[in-house]
Amino acid sequence: MANEEDDPIIQEIDVFLARSLLEKLYLFQYPIRPASMTYDDVTHLSAKIKPKQQKVELEMAIDTLNPNYCRSKGEQIALNVDGTCTDETSTYSSKLMDKQTFCSSQAASNVSRYAAAVYKKGELHLTPLHGILQLRPSFTYLDKADAKHREREAANEGGDSSQDEAEDDVKQITVRFSRPETEQARQRRVQSYEFLQKRQAEEHWVHLHYYGLKDSRSEHERQYLFSQGHGLAENTELIKSPSEYLMMLMPPSVEEENDKPMAPSNVLSMAQLRTLPLADQIKILMKNVKVMPFANLLSLLGSGTDATAVLRCVQQVALLVQGNWVVKSDVLYPKDTSSPHSGVPAEVLCRGRDFVMWKFTQDRWVVRKEVAAVTKLCPEDVKDFLEHMSVARINKGWEFMLPYDEDFVKKHPDIVQRQQMLWMGIQAKLEKVYNLLKEHLTPKKQETQSAHPLLVSGEQRVNMAKAKVKQNYGQLEKEFQKQKAEMKSQDSSARTEVPNIRIKEEPVSAEEPMDTSAHEGLNNGVLNGLHPAPGPLEPVNGHLPGACIDRVAQELKAFVSSTFKKQFVLTLSELKRLFNLHLASLPPGHTLFSGISDKMLQDMVLDTGCKQILVPFPPQTAASPDELKVYALWEAGDTYDQHRQALLEIFSKNYRVRRNVIQNQLSQECGEDLNKQEVDRVLK
Repeated sequence: MANEEDDPIIQEIDVFLARSLLEKLYLFQYPIRPASMTYDDVTHLSAKIKPKQQKVELEMAIDTLNPNYCRSKGEQIALNVDGTCTDETSTYSSKLMDKQTFCSSQAASNVSRYAAAVYKKGELHLTPLHGILQLRPSFTYLDKADAKHREREAANEGGDSSQDEAEDDVKQITVRFSRPETEQARQRRVQSYEFLQKRQAEEHWVHLHYYGLKDSRSEHERQYLFSQGHGLAENTELIKSPSEYLMMLMPPSVEEENDKPMAPSNVLSMAQLRTLPLADQIKILMKNVKVMPFANLLSLLGSGTDATAVLRCVQQVALLVQGNWVVKSDVLYPKDTSSPHSGVPAEVLCRGRDFVMWKFTQDRWVVRKEVAAVTKLCPEDVKDFLEHMSVARINKGWEFMLPYDEDFVKKHPDIVQRQQMLWMGIQAKLEKVYNLLKEHLTPKKQETQSAHPLLVSGEQRVNMAKAKVKQNYGQLEKEFQKQKAEMKSQDSSARTEVPNIRIKEEPVSAEEPMDTSAHEGLNNGVLNGLHPAPGPLEPVNGHLPGACIDRVAQELKAFVSSTFKKQFVLTLSELKRLFNLHLASLPPGHTLFSGISDKMLQDMVLDTGCKQILVPFPPQTAASPDELKVYALWEAGDTYDQHRQALLEIFSKNYRVRRNVIQNQLSQECGEDLNKQEVDRVLK
C-alpha cells in the first residue's frame, strides 16, 4: 500500500481496438536517408507488391540539385548502365542517376504482438499490424551495367573475327528419356530451394499508386486508424478477467513449442517413442535399424517391458536370420510404392529382398552378381538390399553384419522352429518365381555351423587335444607303422625297376613351375596346380612321356589362342591368373595338370602369333616383373590389324600417349582419316 501511495495514478487513458485496416496495415522501415534523398511526396515515383510473398519494391527520386549530390558519379553510373543511346528501355532517361530502387524483406515472422497506435483526445486507438517490412537499396542496375559491358566486349570480338568466321562444327547431342517421377522424388523437388525460388519468381507484380502525406485520399484512409464505435460490443477483446488477461500476457505452451527446434518428420526421440503402443515402437525401431539382436531390442524398449509381448510383436514386422531379427520387406516397401532408382513396384522389390534374406539364412556370405542375376533388378536396388543387412568385404562378397546369436536360438527353440517353417514357405514362393536351381536351394549346413564358432579358451583347447591323442594313440601308431612299411617297399621296387635311369639336373629358374599359391581357392581341390592323386599322365623324374607332350601343347595352345582372341593384349601376370581360372574349371586328371612352367606358357604365346611389346615403363614403377611383360596378338585376321599394329608400335616408344596424338599417328600410318568411333574401337 505504501508503494502505491508513492506512485499515484496521474491519468487513465481509454484503449480502443480499430478493425477497419485489419490484415491490411503494413509498417515500412526505411534505411537512414542520404542527404540528397527525402522521404516525402515528391520522392516516391512508383511502387509494386507481390501480395503472397509480402514483397514490395519502391522507386524513389534523388534530388540531383542537392549540393551533397555528386553529379560526375551519377553521370558515370548512368553511362555504364544505359550506354550512349537513350530509348524507352533506358533505366535513367535523363543520363543521370536520378532515382533509387528499394526492395523489402520481412523484419519479423510473427507480428501478432505489434500494433500501430494513434493518440487523440485522451483515447489510444490500436490497429494490429499485418506485416513489418524493411526496405533496403536494390543494386540490380549494377548487374545491368555488367551485362552491357559483356555485350560490348562480345560485339568487339565478333567484329574482329567476322571475316574469318567458318561454319559451326556439327555437335553430337545425347537424347535422354526421364524416368517416371516417384512421390518421394516429387516431394524432395517441391521442397528444394530451386523450386521455391522459381515459384516466387512466377508471382506477378501488382502495381500500386502512391498517395502523399497531404493527399485527400491519405487523410480519408488515416481515419480508419480510429475505432469506428466506442460501444462495448466492438471492444470485447479488451474486456477480460484478470486470469484471462494474465494467460494472454504469458501463454504457457505456445511460445515454448515455437522455440523448439524443428526435427525431421521421420525422427522420434526416445521419450516420444515410449508414448506409442508397443507394436508401433517395435515397428519404428526395426524400420530404422533394420537388423537387431533381440537383446538390443529389449534394452531400447525399457527395463519393464515384457519379453513375451515383444516376441509376439516382433514376429509381425521382422524375420529371424542367423538368430537376429531383420525387418520384413513389406514394412520397408509398402504397397503402391516404387523404387527411387528404377521405378520398380514394391511387390518386385519385396521378392528381391526376400531372396537376399533367404540367402543369408543359408550362408554368411552372398555375392551381389548372383543376386542380380537371379532377381533381374538394377544394381542400385540390389546394393540397397545388401546394405540393409550386410557389410561388403573386398574380394569376398557381402557378409551378414551381425554374428550368429546362439543364445537366442537356445532360449527360444519354438520361435526358431516357427521361423524355419516361414522360411520354407518363402523358399517355395521364390522357387516358383525365380526358377531357382538345385545349388541355390540346398542349404549349406556345414558352412552356416562353422560360421558361428563357440569361444573356447586356449587351456580348454590343449586339454581337448590331449584327450583326443590319448584315445587315438593306438590307432595312430598302427597306421604309422603301416605307412612306414609301404614306403620301404616302394623305395625298393623303384630301385629295381629303373636302375639305369640317370637324373638330369637342370637349373631351377629355367623350368620353374608357376606359383599358384595366391589362387589356391580356384584350383578345385588341387595343390599348386596339380592333383595329388596319381593318374595316367604322371611324370617320371619331372618329364612327361613323349605322347603326352603333344596333347599338353595342343591344350595349352588352344587356351592361349582363345584367350588372346578375346582380349588382344595381356600382361604375363593377368595371363597366369586366367590360366589358373581355366585350370579350376577342368575335371581332375586333365592333361594340363601335369605342370606348366612360366617359360612354357611364354613360348606358347609367341608360337600362337603374339608378340612381346617392350613398353618403356618408368623405372620407379611399383609393378611386379610379370606385370611389366606385355604380350599382344599381332594378327587377328580382322580389318583393324593394321591399326592395332600401329598402335602397339606407338606404345613400344612411350607408355603414356595423348589421344589426339594416337589419332594423328594412326591416320598417318594407315593413310586414311579415322573418326572418333573407329579410334575408340582400336583403343578398346
